[in-house]
Parts: sequence; C-alpha cells; structure tokens
Amino acid sequence: MKEFDYIILGAGCAGLSLAYELDINKKLKDKTLAIVEIRDEYKRDKTWSFWKVIDHNFEKCVIKSWNNFSINSELGSHEVINKDFPYQTIDSGLFYKTILNQLTQNKNIQFFKNSEQLNLENSFIFNSIPSNNIDRSNIWQHFKGIEIETSGDIFDDEIFNLMDFGCEQRDNVHFFYTLPFKKNKALIETTWISKMDDKTLMDYDIQLEKYIKETLRIKNYKINYQEEGAIPLFYPKNKIEKNKINIGSAGGMTRLSTGYTFLNIQEHSKYISNNIEKIKDKKIYHIGKKI
Repeated sequence: MKEFDYIILGAGCAGLSLAYELDINKKLKDKTLAIVEIRDEYKRDKTWSFWKVIDHNFEKCVIKSWNNFSINSELGSHEVINKDFPYQTIDSGLFYKTILNQLTQNKNIQFFKNSEQLNLENSFIFNSIPSNNIDRSNIWQHFKGIEIETSGDIFDDEIFNLMDFGCEQRDNVHFFYTLPFKKNKALIETTWISKMDDKTLMDYDIQLEKYIKETLRIKNYKINYQEEGAIPLFYPKNKIEKNKINIGSAGGMTRLSTGYTFLNIQEHSKYISNNIEKIKDKKIYHIGKKI
C-alpha cells in the first residue's frame, strides 16, 4: 500500500482547486499528495458562472464577463446594471488545462484511478465525492444547457438574461437562462428547482428547442456543446471524521438559495491551504452569508 500525507478523492472543481491552491502556495514542497479520479480524460463538461465578489485564481479561464443582466417574468423585463460585481463565466476545459499543467510539474503529486493502492488510514483525506445515498425526493436545481451558434448576429453580448420565468412552471419553479458569449453564440439553459423524482420535468431537449424557436425566435442554429446536471439544494449529511474533510458540494459549499458553488470552493481551498499544518485542529469551514 502506498502512503501519502494527503489524499484528494475526486478531482473535479473542488478537488483540483484544492490541489492547485496547495501547490502554488508551496504547501507540497515537503509533503506528498495523491489525487484519485476515475475519468480517463479532462475536457469541457461544465460552465461555471458567478458574481465576482472576491478575487480568485482563474481570471485567465474566464471566457466572458458582463455588467448588465435582465430578469423576465409575465410582468415584463427588468434590466439591472451591476458594475461593482461583474458576472463571470469560466470554461471548465480551460480550468482543467490550467490546473493540470501546474500539477503535473510537481513530483510530489500522483494521480490514481481508484484508492485500492492507497493507505487511507495514515493519510489526511479531502473528499469531494457525494454520498451514494442521494435523496431524489429532496429539492434540487437540475438543468440542461446547450451552446448554440447562429449564422448571423442575434444576441446582445453586453447583457445576459439571468432568469426568464415566461415559461410553463408545472407546479414547480422553472426558468431559462441565456449567456451570450458572442453576437452569434450563446449558452441557453433550462433550469428547474424541484424534486428529482419527477421525470416529466426532464424533457430538456423539447423545452430548449421550443424556447429557442418560439421565444428567442431563432429558427436556424447549430449546437456546439451541451451539458446536463443537478445541484443539491440541501446540505449533505456527513459524519465527522478526524482524518477527513469534505469539500465542494459534499462539504456544504453550495449556496442553497442559488446553487452557486465555485467561489465558495475557492475560499474553502484557501482556508485549508492557510491552515494545512494544523488542519486536524481547525474548526470546520462554513460558507459566509453573502457569497
């Protein structure tokens, strides 16, 4: 069995962010880190967007930033100008590339497909893998988004639509979300806040096609990319273990009212890095009230 000082279980946003934070702050100069991740390759699979209320390490991965946004409802459209806290979007493909280029240069970091070769008992573990006991009867924010490209200029890329409630609700909360990256390219997303046990809400492709053609009045377009996911809007039930800290959504870093997680992950990573030498004795990190 191989022994490491630290082990990160799951190398998605949370696991890689923590590894990157430890590495750039020289916390692994005399320590070893094992990263366990089952995926065979990293490619664009998510789009992370957030209000930039604090600085972060990944400005070079931001593909678009906006100062204006709108919200639509049956009562009309309302535009908001927000120059103090721009809304940023990060391409996960760029994020993965940035971090992996950094981590692969450190000989004290090794990647594994599973933990079978590792001695978990003598290492401090940072876990980002959610529990297998997923309660689908609880409230989730579940969605599907597609990046579309049009032949002509359709979008105003200086403003994004945060929520468009002018759609069928089916006794739940439903809205569309549009991020225009260019005048002819945008991410369109259908988002539900509901229980995950209602399969009738998951005809995402039909919802998206109807919205694009009938509401946005775009008849011809091609799909460049698509993503689908579900964010738990409830705190995970984790038992406290002396040699383990949960990170990411598994560690309660998701804002329940909005689903935003990215910046909370970055702040949690900084907290762990700053206190890594005495992490066993530190208080459990909780997200602040307004991030």
